[in-house]
Amino acid sequence: MVNSAEPRKPPGRVEPRHAGRPRPWAIVLAGGQGVRLRTLTRHLHGDDRPKQYAALRGTRSLLRETLDRVALLVPADRTVIVTTQQHLPYTAMEVDLAVPGPWVLVQPADRGTAAGVLWPAHWIHARDAAATVAVFPSDHLVLEEEAFMSHVGRIAGFVDARSVWTVLLGALPTDAETGYGWVEPAERIGWAEGSPVHRVRRFVEKPGVETARVLYASGALWNTFVFVTRAAVLVEAGRERLPDVDERLRRAAAFDPAEHRRWALRQAYALMPKANFSRSVLEAWPSELGVSKLPPRITWCDLGTPERVVRALAGLGARPPWVDTWLAGVR
Repeated sequence: MVNSAEPRKPPGRVEPRHAGRPRPWAIVLAGGQGVRLRTLTRHLHGDDRPKQYAALRGTRSLLRETLDRVALLVPADRTVIVTTQQHLPYTAMEVDLAVPGPWVLVQPADRGTAAGVLWPAHWIHARDAAATVAVFPSDHLVLEEEAFMSHVGRIAGFVDARSVWTVLLGALPTDAETGYGWVEPAERIGWAEGSPVHRVRRFVEKPGVETARVLYASGALWNTFVFVTRAAVLVEAGRERLPDVDERLRRAAAFDPAEHRRWALRQAYALMPKANFSRSVLEAWPSELGVSKLPPRITWCDLGTPERVVRALAGLGARPPWVDTWLAGVR
C-alpha cells in the first residue's frame, strides 16, 4: 500500500524532451473534492469521483492528461502526485501502485490546498534542498501541451537563476470571466528566454462583472495556479504564513522509522487547521512574487463547473456523446 510517509520508488531517470533546461521537480495536485462538477462526473461515471479522475474529452482522465503533459519536461522520478486516502482507489486507476512510476503522497485527510502543496514541498526539500519545483493542478484543460511545458521550462530556468523568486503562469483572458481568479502584473523584473516576467501587483479572486471588465481591459491575466519556485522558498512561505500547519508537517517529516512517520502524519492531519493555499499563502507571499503570461497560442481553461466544461468543449469544436444527454437532463 502506498502511503504519504513512504511512497514508492520510481524507475530510472527519464530524460525530459527539453534538453539543456533545468530539471525541476513537479507537484501534481490530485486531492481536491471537485464538488461543483460532481453532477457531471456522476453522469459520466456513475459515481462521485472528483473531477480530476473523470474523462471529459476522451478516454484519458484529467489527471492522466496532466501527468502526460508534465512528463514532457519532468521525469517520473521527480514527479510527485498528492492525493488523499479517500481518493486512493481512483488514483490507483490512473497510476499502477504496484509498479515503479511517479511518487504518490497520500494525505490521511483533506485539510485544504495549503497542506496539499506544503506537504510535498517538505518531502521534496528533505531529499533535494536546492530543488526547483513546478506545481500543477490536475483539473485543467490545456491544448498545445508542448508549448505549455516549454514555457514552464523557461520559467524554471528563470527561478534557477533568481532563487528567491516565485513565478506564476498567467493565461491571456478571452473575456471578462467572473468565475476565475485574476492576477494583475506590475513592472517587468526580467526575462525568461525572451518571455517577460512581471512583479505581481495584486490578486482578485472571482470578481464582480464590472471589476472583471476593468481587469480584462487593463491587461490582467487569469491565474492558472501553476507556479514555479524553490522548494526552500515554498517551505519558508508556509512557515511564515501558516506556522501551525508548517510545524505539524515538520514534526511528521522528522519521525523515523516509516511506521512512526505514518502515525505522526495521521496525528498531524487530525489536528491541523484547514487552510486555502491561495488565500493564506500565495496572496500574502512573504518574498518576491512574479507572473509570466502564457503565449497567446496556448489554450488554457479551468474546468470548474459543468457549464464551463460544455462551453470550453464547444469552443474547441468538440462535442463528446455525453454532452447531448447531459444537456437534456438539465433542461
